[in-house]
Amino acid sequence: MVASLIGFLGDFDRAEEAAQEAFAVAAERWPRDGTPDNPGAWLVTTARNRAIDRIRRERVLTEKTKLLEPPPPMPESIFADERLELVFTCCHPALALDAQVALTLRTLGGLSTDEIARAFLVPETTMAQRLVRAKKKIKAAGIPFRIPADHLLPDRLAAVLAVVYLIFNEGYGGRNELAAEAIRLGRALAELMPDEPEVHALLALMLLHDGRRGARFADGELVLLRDQDRSLWDSAQIAGGVASLERALALQGRRPYVLQAAIASLHAEEPVDWAEIAALYRELARLTSSPVVELNGAVAVAESEGAAAALAIVDTLDLDGYLYLHSTRAELLSRLGRRDEARTAYRRALALAQAEPERRFLERRLAALSPR
Repeated sequence: MVASLIGFLGDFDRAEEAAQEAFAVAAERWPRDGTPDNPGAWLVTTARNRAIDRIRRERVLTEKTKLLEPPPPMPESIFADERLELVFTCCHPALALDAQVALTLRTLGGLSTDEIARAFLVPETTMAQRLVRAKKKIKAAGIPFRIPADHLLPDRLAAVLAVVYLIFNEGYGGRNELAAEAIRLGRALAELMPDEPEVHALLALMLLHDGRRGARFADGELVLLRDQDRSLWDSAQIAGGVASLERALALQGRRPYVLQAAIASLHAEEPVDWAEIAALYRELARLTSSPVVELNGAVAVAESEGAAAALAIVDTLDLDGYLYLHSTRAELLSRLGRRDEARTAYRRALALAQAEPERRFLERRLAALSPR
């Protein structure tokens, strides 16, 4: 609803205010008069009318006349998927990449400011400030929100891929409807841009991860990849992921999503080639300069070269506020027999854990290290 209002008004703040007013009116009228046959259309129409009334009251007709007229007919869209169209519209290259992604996740992705902050590994207050600054820049610069022409799509692709991937990651953590939405967007994106290897690679990555969903939990408890019952994996979905990866490789893809999808495909093989996974992570770290990638690579190093080599990598990473740094470090310390340090690391991880299955998993690991 907010996204459609942004397209109509060209202004984030006005769109959000109008949406809030429409919901307030609905909360007052619907219990009394009954829910309308088409609640969504009713809310959008009410919000538009409220916005127009507000513009009239503020007497800025010179600048806002176009908002008081019926919108012109839209040209035929190149997008078959309305939500994907809105993602491309909101990922405006006049903003910094991080700002594009964060603002689109907040407006269209169904993620809260806190969830977006965790995805970017920053405090919630920092992310809130970034969102406010992005909105101010849009207003000050008069950045138009229009559906981009097809030749402009590649300029927005990096942000769109990041938006879809972060929606998937949030869904993979437990919000299944978000993961399904991200995969749907990924399929639509592959149809829209069939010659972009990173598009096929992202779809492959999501399918390969989501194909293991059925084995990630047992009786409500988190199960590590190495302990999962592979018979519970969705073989058709994993095969689809492998096919999308092969398409990306056929298009000469060598960028980050291709490497991540290749790593995910190796995890689906048996036995797992940990040395090859570690090599792919090293290349991915070179491309991204991401400490999270280096942390994931350290897990592969632990399996291929041993816990001491992996811990040497982990202890160089500046990720103190990241749950998985401490849980990984705790596991490595435990393998090396450094139980007191492992317990300390597990306690730090517990302090950062949000999801209950993760908390219970860490508590079990910590209890296993307790003195007998």
